[in-house]
Amino acid sequence: MAIFKGAGVAIVTPMKENREVNYEKFGELIEFQIAGGTDAIIVCGTTGESSTLTHEEHLDVIKYCAQKVAGRIPVIAGTGSNCTETAIYLSTEAEKYGVDGLLLVSPYYNKATQNGLYAHFKAVADSVKLPIILYNVPSRTGCNIAPETVVRLCKDVENIVGVKEASGNISQIAKLAAMADGCVDIYSGNDDQIVPIMALGGIGVISVLSNVAPRETHDICAKYLAGDVQGSLEIQLRAMDLCDKLFCEVNPIPVKKALNLMGMEAGLPRMPLTDMEPANAAKLEKAMREFGILK
Repeated sequence: MAIFKGAGVAIVTPMKENREVNYEKFGELIEFQIAGGTDAIIVCGTTGESSTLTHEEHLDVIKYCAQKVAGRIPVIAGTGSNCTETAIYLSTEAEKYGVDGLLLVSPYYNKATQNGLYAHFKAVADSVKLPIILYNVPSRTGCNIAPETVVRLCKDVENIVGVKEASGNISQIAKLAAMADGCVDIYSGNDDQIVPIMALGGIGVISVLSNVAPRETHDICAKYLAGDVQGSLEIQLRAMDLCDKLFCEVNPIPVKKALNLMGMEAGLPRMPLTDMEPANAAKLEKAMREFGILK
């Protein structure tokens, strides 16, 4: 059974002016997501700035999220690393906090072979009992998880159940869906490809857009899963310009700016990421107004 179906938010980690984690605002963002119909919360992923959190902060943020959500919707913890031992440590600790699943990004910088990826993910999965979603984002990691490797892992390792596909390569995702024959839960990792990937058998999205438009992102998935393909497509196409502007600078720079424009006080990202360029911020604000999430 899938960890979740529908729209899971890749939630931001709000920061204070001194760049410490702002737990008060984080709690407000979690409540905003649940009230907006989000189907799952993915904490400490790329959007949550996991790469610049210390291990202690990383685990504290996961623990806080699990406690705040308190079982109302699934919580999936990002615990991947380019070091297998670190990924095992983060994963086994997160399991203690009562999260519902783990998201494991492919090892970055190392550029492992496909056999190396298999060994890495299997070692982490064998250290926990939680269901695991792999995360394929070669534009950030420099390493693509081949469809053959995803299918092999899902067939060989009981608690590896799916993949967040953010390669942007629809042909590769189609090949994966054909090879998987239903044994892989496929989630879109790109907000502009939710409907196309669901058309290939995907069951939802792990979304940046959901941070600012939780109801609409939920509805894209819910309508598709209910058979209202046209209704789903209409929202997907209406959101395309906003999706574009949310990625006109590296994630999570634009989405934090968007939340700040909404009065949600997400703060600035940690360096080496910086505040959004004014010209791009103006375009983002315009797209948000046109979409209807700013008045």
